Amino acid sequence: MTITERATFNALIEYPALPIALLLTLFTVFIVTWLTRQETAWIRRILDWFPAILFAYVVPALVTHSFNLDLSGVVLHQWSKEWIIPIAIVSVMSALSISQLKVIGARPIGLFVSGSFIIAVLPILILLATLPFTDALHAMLIDDGYWKGLVPIVGSWIGGSTSQLVLKEIVGCPESLFLAILVLDNVLVNLWTIFMFQMIKRSDWLNQKFGIKDEVPDFVSETVEHDARRNTLTVAALVATAIAAYFTVPSFIWKIVVLSIGGLLLGNAIAWWSHALALKIAKFSIVLIMAILGLKLDFNGFGLPISFAVAVVVWLLLHYVFMMLVARAFKLHMAWVPIASMANLGGISTAPAVTAAYNEEWMPHAVLLAILSMVSGTAWGGLTAYLFGLF
Repeated sequence: MTITERATFNALIEYPALPIALLLTLFTVFIVTWLTRQETAWIRRILDWFPAILFAYVVPALVTHSFNLDLSGVVLHQWSKEWIIPIAIVSVMSALSISQLKVIGARPIGLFVSGSFIIAVLPILILLATLPFTDALHAMLIDDGYWKGLVPIVGSWIGGSTSQLVLKEIVGCPESLFLAILVLDNVLVNLWTIFMFQMIKRSDWLNQKFGIKDEVPDFVSETVEHDARRNTLTVAALVATAIAAYFTVPSFIWKIVVLSIGGLLLGNAIAWWSHALALKIAKFSIVLIMAILGLKLDFNGFGLPISFAVAVVVWLLLHYVFMMLVARAFKLHMAWVPIASMANLGGISTAPAVTAAYNEEWMPHAVLLAILSMVSGTAWGGLTAYLFGLF
């Protein structure tokens, strides 16, 4: 069999993957939509622990794992990045009024920056804290060169894949170590996303525990007006903006920035704009994005090097504890802690999803924080590399 014939044969075998992925995604969206409308007491109790939107992430993974399906390479993921995420971003941002930003203030940004800072410096602080008791961590990170794997993790958590790859080259991380880092990073971010869904649901309880009375009022009515012309124009403008960005802005990061600014202009400069409809489109898009992301969630990759994994888990947990202390010092609503944490670690897709589990009207702010994360990740990773270089 020639190379061309083999490629054609493989394409024929893999072709059903796309229809399966589409059907599974639509089924997942249906399940999530159905769950959000249920008022049965026992279902509501389950959703208090496991938010409906989280099913969008887990259901596809359970199906692919149970039937041993590999849907991580279907073109649906590319469609999501090129079309669904842009429409979600412009919809989310067009639901935001400038008055919201004034009400929120600078404290959530301060919390977010503190989270980025502690991610960058914690590896060094943990290393210094353990030196008086044992040199095992020093031997692993410095002598064995594992610190070169931690720097790309900083880039991945804060800035995403681009920062991760740039920092890999900057510090000269070996390919074998980088491969292990990719597996570890994928597993921990998936688990952290689930954990953040749990924590944001307990924000009100934490506020009571810490005596925090910070509240953010509702801005957008949940009722979509039955104005066909207004709603049609709103949808057309959203789609047109996404199409324009697709053909004019090649960089994904800059595309997100342009779409965010475009969404703000649409939502604040057009008198007939339907903020409620834009918010509903954003909510649906986020569920769709999460369902597509769930196709990549691999339960088989959870076997990891214990010592290195434990160190990174401690790193993650201390990052969250530090952010809680900062939020308490700022008297800031505790929901901002998982939002800012996911903006750092999860990025543009998962930060709004976690936010929607508490209050979907806060999603624009999660997007803004995620953008800050995307553009600052390489710099924070550079700080980590510099600190390790002192050793």
